This record gives sequence, structure tokens and C-alpha cells, in this order.
Amino acid sequence: MNITAEEKLMYEVMRAIYDSGIPISFKGSMVLKACLVEAGYSEDTRHTVDIDGNWNTDSPPSAEQMVESLQSALQKAGIDLNVSIYRMYGEGRSAGFELQESATGEILFTMDIDVNRSEPPTKIYEMEGLRFCGVAPSQMIADKVSAISTDKVFRRIKDVVDLYYISKVFDFDREVIIQTLKDSGKDLDTFNGFLHRSEDLRHSYEKFRFAGGVNKPPFEEIYCAVKSYIKAVLPREKRRDFER
Repeated sequence: MNITAEEKLMYEVMRAIYDSGIPISFKGSMVLKACLVEAGYSEDTRHTVDIDGNWNTDSPPSAEQMVESLQSALQKAGIDLNVSIYRMYGEGRSAGFELQESATGEILFTMDIDVNRSEPPTKIYEMEGLRFCGVAPSQMIADKVSAISTDKVFRRIKDVVDLYYISKVFDFDREVIIQTLKDSGKDLDTFNGFLHRSEDLRHSYEKFRFAGGVNKPPFEEIYCAVKSYIKAVLPREKRRDFER
């Protein structure tokens, strides 16, 4: 799997944060790549330009505390980037950080960090020799299935794409997914948009950009693969389609 220079730098930042002891467990595309590589997947996947994570704590940090902690972690690791916060976290809103090259002030990438959430199941990953703490595969799959079960699926087309990659290396365990969602206070919706508005979903997919020249599979291939992969949690009448 090809890792861009920008992604390598992001993994170095994630390792620095992990080594510093900041209570962040990473999630999103950067963790997905590590998860897929660990499972033996070698084809290129969509590239990403940000880091996502959960800051797990009982005492919500201030903006100043977060910036100081992150900046200190980078300095200790010898990473010459400046951290600034451009969005403070709040109800239903993550904290947003920009990481800038010290010499030029150029923004290289961003971090979106959810704060004061219950800690999900995690594990230690290693990518390019860099270790970090990320959400467990079961949590990642459950979160993405939950996201595409709602009518927000048209804005979450990346989760459909990610489930396509995941389907190639991970078995789908209905009981584990349902329990993982229950433990994290989530549930499944009706999958109405995913099942009954496939043309709208196709339109969202066509607008979705695969950066870095990565091959973009046909919509039909992705849609059919994901629909089959998650069939165990689809409404009962739709499950019967796979039994005929």
C-alpha cells in the first residue's frame, strides 16, 4: 500500500502524541490504513489529509491545555510543526487544529479531536515502524455501519468506500457489531437512504474525490460489495434478497 509523504508525517505526529501520554485514541482513515495493512491488504486506498481522534478524559481540557500538550509532544519528538486551534469543541462538535510548517506557516494538515467521550475499545497499531493507539477494528466497522444506516449516508460516502475496503479482509460478525454499538450508546437506523436511494448515493460517489491518483472503483462494485457485506444487519425483508 502506498503511503504519501504527508501521511508518513501524520503517522509521525500520531506516534509523538502516543509516546507523550496524551489520552488520545486515533480513528478515521489513518487508522483504517494501518488496520488494513495489518490484515494483509496491499492495494492502494484513498488518501487523507487529516487526523481524527478521541481525547478520552474525565476532566475536559481547555483550548490552551490542548495546544500546549500537543505542541510539547511534537517538540519532544523533534517535529518542527506549530499547532493552533481554529475550532473549540462543544456539544456535537469536535476541536479542530491546524498543523503548520514552522518556517513558512503553511498549513500541512488538520486534526479533528472529539473530547470527553467514553473511551472506545482500542489497540496498538504500527505503521511504517511508528506505533500509536487507535480504535479497534470492531469499533471502526460498527461506527461506519451505523453512519451509513442513516440518511446522512449521502454526506458520509467515505464510510461506504471504507466498508468496501474492510469487506476484503474482515469477516462481518453481527453480534459483535450490535454489542459494540450498544456499548458506545449507538444504534442502527433503517438504511433507508442506502437501500432505496442508490442513484442519489451514486451521485455522491461520483463527486467524491480519490486523491493521489488512486484507482476509483466503479460505484456498482462498491455498492454491491458493501450491501452484501452488511446483509446480516439489514432489515429482514432485504436479507431475504441474499437467500434466494
